[in-house]
Amino acid sequence: MTARDATRRPAGRRHNVAELAVHTAYWKYVVRRRITHDRRLSFPLEGSNFFRRDALTERAWRADLRLLEEQHRLLVGVVRQLAPEDLARPLARSRWTVGRTIQGAAVHDAYHAGQVRLLRRLIRA
Repeated sequence: MTARDATRRPAGRRHNVAELAVHTAYWKYVVRRRITHDRRLSFPLEGSNFFRRDALTERAWRADLRLLEEQHRLLVGVVRQLAPEDLARPLARSRWTVGRTIQGAAVHDAYHAGQVRLLRRLIRA
């Protein structure tokens, strides 16, 4: 997908593919930070949740994709280090366990992957 296609909006103020990619990267970071309790961690971009992405260059779009890959790799690395009993551990100040939080991240990814798939179809139409 080109940067131009990734920044096309389906309508009005709807999110584009690039915004969904960075949003997903951000939540991988959030889950990693919650699991590790490491307050020193920070997301490489200023802001939180949704990051506006308009008229990206190809270079900037590739950088966003690398950010998504990196945040995924870092989260997988943390999850691989967990012992099975860690999955039942409640997160600090949360009603969720580590396992449910990881599961939620996977469902979040699947949800947004479905949105991206639909947006790609709209772009091609």
